[in-house]
Amino acid sequence: MSDRGRETGRRAVISWALYDWANSAFATVMMAGFFPIFFRDVWSAGEASADITFRLGLANSIASLVIVALGPSLGAIADRGGRRKRFLMAFQVLGVTTTGALTWVALGRWELALVLFVLSTVGFLGANVFYDALIVSVTSEDRYDVVSALGYALGYLGGGVLFAGCVATTMWPAAFGLAGTEQAVRLSFLLTAIWWAVFSIPLFLFVREQGATARSSLVSAVRGGLSQLAATFRELRGIRTVGLFLLAYWLYIDGVDTIIRMAVDYGMALGFGRTGLILALLITQFVGFPAAIAFGRIGARLGAKNGILIGIGVYVGVTVWAFFMDSVWEFYALAVTIGLVQGGVQALSRSFYARLIPPEKSAEFFGFYNMLGKFAAVIGPLLMGWVGVATGNPRLAILSIVVLFLGGGALLLCVRGNPASQAQRSG
Repeated sequence: MSDRGRETGRRAVISWALYDWANSAFATVMMAGFFPIFFRDVWSAGEASADITFRLGLANSIASLVIVALGPSLGAIADRGGRRKRFLMAFQVLGVTTTGALTWVALGRWELALVLFVLSTVGFLGANVFYDALIVSVTSEDRYDVVSALGYALGYLGGGVLFAGCVATTMWPAAFGLAGTEQAVRLSFLLTAIWWAVFSIPLFLFVREQGATARSSLVSAVRGGLSQLAATFRELRGIRTVGLFLLAYWLYIDGVDTIIRMAVDYGMALGFGRTGLILALLITQFVGFPAAIAFGRIGARLGAKNGILIGIGVYVGVTVWAFFMDSVWEFYALAVTIGLVQGGVQALSRSFYARLIPPEKSAEFFGFYNMLGKFAAVIGPLLMGWVGVATGNPRLAILSIVVLFLGGGALLLCVRGNPASQAQRSG
């Protein structure tokens, strides 16, 4: 695999990684933090609790399914026309504008709030398809682990910094010249949009897109991209290494995403207070910053696959511990432990996969990668919810996630061969 023409300079790497700093504000402040609470307490005030939960879950599933449906096709089109950055910008603009628009949604307008949330989440998830694919443009293959980990580390730090500031405004609104908590949360939505927009600028200015086929017209790109997508489906069936890794990734990242999305709900089911749970989320963010960088070094020394397996092993232990947990201090301890491995597993998965695929098809192949990740985000919470309803025991519900980690780890152990040589054979 030739490195000629790649942007390997420090400026390109930092500019690429800063996008993680930018968009993680949405993941932390919106998806995991304030939107679910504000949707329930303000926009859906007076609605039945079960209806609120159903609507919020449906919105998350719809956004994920949109990317499941569109991700590979858009990736193929972007690769064909050399338009990864353009597609990234289009989804980013969608996400930024709809996130900012939530600031002015009136009380009781849960329908409008939900539509804007779906659109902003589609923007966030769709942009990630093309952001992940651009890693092949900013560094050489031997540094994928370190650079990918840098992105996740900055994401944890950036998301944590903004989230901490937003939490402070909601706890002491008068100190910031705000009328109350409601105004502080609305300001958080606007700040998230601004943060995402401003810190995305370096990527658009300084990352030079590489690894694309010759630029063509949009019509030709669509026609050729869809044709290439069908060919890639056939190609994936014949590339055992890539297919096996994607299946393993689907399972274990399902477990990771489910814990991210359901941890606060699980803590509330055990009777822990909302303030303590938000503090635990902040702990995870700030522990995740140095830990993701450290995992990048582990991947460089021991290999990305071994680093992922270490992280999966820790997640198995965390899930079993959560089953027996009965005190808030244990929840904090679990938050620290998850922070140590969460970003590392995500970063090394991205860098390991980048070695498996041909760079000229990176957006297309990362479309499949993100498709599986988002489909996992649909299935995992449903598994936990089904077990919880069937047994009436939230502890058994969280324990069910162990199956995903064990299955993913077992399949990952079966991924053999040199990823780089596999990519060369696929090109």
